[in-house]
Formats: sequence, C-alpha cells, structure tokens
Amino acid sequence: MTALRRKTDKIRKILRTTYPDVNTALTHRNAFELLVATILSAQTTDRQVNSVTGALFQQFPTAIDLAAAPLREIEALIRPTGFFHNKASNIKACAKALAEQHDSRVPRRLEALTRLPGVGRKTANVELGTAFGIPGVVVDTHVKRITGRLGLTEHTDPVKIEYDLMAIVPKRAWSTLGLQLIQFGRDICHARKPACPDCPLIRLCSYPDKTDA
Repeated sequence: MTALRRKTDKIRKILRTTYPDVNTALTHRNAFELLVATILSAQTTDRQVNSVTGALFQQFPTAIDLAAAPLREIEALIRPTGFFHNKASNIKACAKALAEQHDSRVPRRLEALTRLPGVGRKTANVELGTAFGIPGVVVDTHVKRITGRLGLTEHTDPVKIEYDLMAIVPKRAWSTLGLQLIQFGRDICHARKPACPDCPLIRLCSYPDKTDA
C-alpha cells in the first residue's frame, strides 16, 4: 500500500466518525426530482434549491410535464436559484430528452447521464450514488478545494481529480466520501478562512496556511 493510500485511509476513517450518516441535502422524492434539483444547485445553495423545487414539482411532476412547460413559467419558479434563464433551458431540455429517449426514466449509466442537457460528471455521479446506489466520485468546488489542501491530488481539473480519487479510494466508498468532503467543506474547511483549529484532519493536512488560519 502506498503512503498516499495509507493517508487516504486515515482521512476516510476520521470522516466516517465525523459524518457517519451523511446524505444529500437536496429534497427529492425520486430520481427525476434529484436530477433536476442537482442541475439547479449549480452556483447556489441546496437550501435555495429546496425553496423552489416543491412548487416546481407540484406544477410539473414528471419529465413529460416539465418538457411541455412554458419556459417563462419555469424561469419564474426557479428564479431564486440564480442563472435562471440557462437553468430553465437546461432542465426543460433534459426533461425532453428523458421523455423522448429514455421513456421518462433517468438512465443508470454515467455515459447516458452526461449526454443529457445540463448534466456533467458531477451531477451524474450525484445521481448514480444517491438515486441508484451506484458508486461515483462527486467533485464539486468543496471536493476540489479540500483534496488539494489535503494533498490527495495535484490537479485542479475536476475530471483528473475524480480519477485520482478513484485510484486511492475503494469503489464502495466513492459516493460516501464525496458527500463527507462536501459537508466537511461547509462546516470546517471553508474557502476563505478554514477553521483549522477545529479540524479533525489537521495532522494530515498539507495546506500551507493552516497554522495562521
């Protein structure tokens, strides 16, 4: 076992103790709702997404309904999430693709998911892990920041980070680790001023400014 893998195992053990029951914070009742909510979550908070999806799915509960919805109505419903013009276009186009190409069902393969409008690898891996229990490494801004600070990757490209983590983390832990790192980033390892004195991973951290934080 390499030194990096041993270090990663120690990090995973601490995170399992700190976040034993971590789950996505996006409110959803099925795979379709989770997919739409995850697309809407770009550059906003899960709380903000949750504030709009109740009304959105009450009015347009299925892929067929959302695909047929007037764009202006979708925009009005999701406006608080920001970038609502692009997001409305994406979720409408995604719903149309689901209805026309997948019998209104969310596909269970990464390649098929990433061919849907508005769905990148991060969104696809969230969907696979949360909706279907299929392991996938989620790399969002929190994961990108934290894995760099911890010295788990030298890359800044999300896809390269994803593959780096896949190489040092057991497949069964891919989805859980992503959710744990995201929560850890929200609670402790903040972008501007990480709470290093309160960090359970401080002895394993490579972040150069941690002593001054």
